[in-house]
Amino acid sequence: MKLIQEFTFGAMLKPPIPVGAGPIGTRMYYEMTGGEVAGDRLRGKVLGGGEWALIGPDGYLRVDVRAQVETHDGAYLYVQYVGLLEMNAAVQSAIENGTGTGFGDQHFYTNPRFETGDPRYDWLNTTFFIGEGRIAPGLGVEYRVWRPA
Repeated sequence: MKLIQEFTFGAMLKPPIPVGAGPIGTRMYYEMTGGEVAGDRLRGKVLGGGEWALIGPDGYLRVDVRAQVETHDGAYLYVQYVGLLEMNAAVQSAIENGTGTGFGDQHFYTNPRFETGDPRYDWLNTTFFIGEGRIAPGLGVEYRVWRPA
């Protein structure tokens, strides 16, 4: 399968609110404070959202995010993505020190899904996306997002 990079997605996060340890892992909530989507066909700003992260006993964080985006031309989008983040030494150090990681420094993949009622962006409703993530400096995340050709 051939993939085409469609856009980047970045978000800044507030420090986590610990929900606590439960039977399947430790739940943390991260509020999104802003961010940006940048690509040839899709550009905009993250209006808000959150991540309900679940850190399992296997050392992986189960990503569960919902956010709102306003495009550069006034359309509103809902985005939801799930995925896996390997909580390795590079990730833990980046989170503790406010630094970042590079793409490929960890196993960090997502599956963004968009919804919109704006006909200019109908193509988002039926496109399958794959994201590769990294930790961004200052408690943030950044994804390179692809679609099948």
